[in-house]
Amino acid sequence: MGAYLCPPAVVHGEHVVETGQILAEVRSRHPQAPWLPRIDGIAASTGIASRGWMLPLETAAAPSSGSGLRTPAAGPAREALARSGFTGQEVDRVIAELEAIPAPQTIQERTAPAWAAVQTYGERAARRALGAAGLDAADVDCLVTSHSTTPALPGLDLALLNRLPLRSDVLLLPATQWACIAGTRSLALAADLVAVDPDRVVLVVISEALSTTYQPADDTLESLIVRLLFADTAVAVVVTGRPRTESVLRLDAAWHHTLPGTADLHRLETRADGTHFVMDRRGPRAVQETVAAMWKWLRARHQDDGQAWHPDLLLAHPGGTRVLEYMEQTMPDGWPTGLLAYSRDSYTTGNRGGAAVLDILRRAHDAGQKTGSRTVLYAAAPGLTATAVEGEWL
Repeated sequence: MGAYLCPPAVVHGEHVVETGQILAEVRSRHPQAPWLPRIDGIAASTGIASRGWMLPLETAAAPSSGSGLRTPAAGPAREALARSGFTGQEVDRVIAELEAIPAPQTIQERTAPAWAAVQTYGERAARRALGAAGLDAADVDCLVTSHSTTPALPGLDLALLNRLPLRSDVLLLPATQWACIAGTRSLALAADLVAVDPDRVVLVVISEALSTTYQPADDTLESLIVRLLFADTAVAVVVTGRPRTESVLRLDAAWHHTLPGTADLHRLETRADGTHFVMDRRGPRAVQETVAAMWKWLRARHQDDGQAWHPDLLLAHPGGTRVLEYMEQTMPDGWPTGLLAYSRDSYTTGNRGGAAVLDILRRAHDAGQKTGSRTVLYAAAPGLTATAVEGEWL
């Protein structure tokens, strides 16, 4: 495989949102919810005390700038009240009260500012990654991008081509729907690209405003969990086919695995008030199946290395603490404890979706790693699909 990574760049959401702020907003919004007495325990179980968002909580929780009674509905409502015997004055008063009711934000109100932020954060991460690699935008031959919660056409790839700017002959590969596997799958793709042409320079940029899934009007237990989980982050990394002075990790192999019939377990739904992330409680078990398949791949790959082989680091984005615990419980015999330390550290400030693995990789890099340390990077995403890459620190 022979792909070489320079240090990744990470740009966290600049607005710190404390878990206590979210719980206070939920209590005020849904005082009669049957699950309300449990929310402190549920929040504690996530292990997330705060998370960074590209926009403040007040923006996500704000009502629409329009009224609760949309303009097209006002006429029929007025006619229905008049037919029911209300006087003109009474009709005016009822319509005024209906129009004063706060309405949820529209998809345009929710998505437009987030999409602007995704572009700005993605540009910052890209410039930092190029700087860390000792390269300029003019050196980039291929750009791989992902952003799953802010649909746009043209997308982040064209935005960055113009903002950085990149050369007009750069190969653009947008992968909007990769979601949580964007980190590992983009690295696998980049490795394939430089294998064909070792002189290529591939820039990977993932910018996720997952806070757009914060839907204040939703009153389900699952929606509470979604409110608590997600963070906004942009990450970027340069991948080359030949080692550079700045290279820190070599990728040697990639693995992909998809479970048929699991597309309904985690999904984004676009509704009038924006994007909703829908989770099924069967999801963690499906993710665990991909973990078991990854263990099998690693055993087969290293079956001739002796029983003593194990990675020195496991940088994993499985989506939640339950799967992290499962990974620790099912690791092959003889593997040391603490392999997931950087993954757990990243998760304490939120689920970063596709940006997670490169954030975890940056944490490992900053802590300092010994030359030759074997590392496995793993992520699973809605679908249910997973990708892992294996490599060695330089």
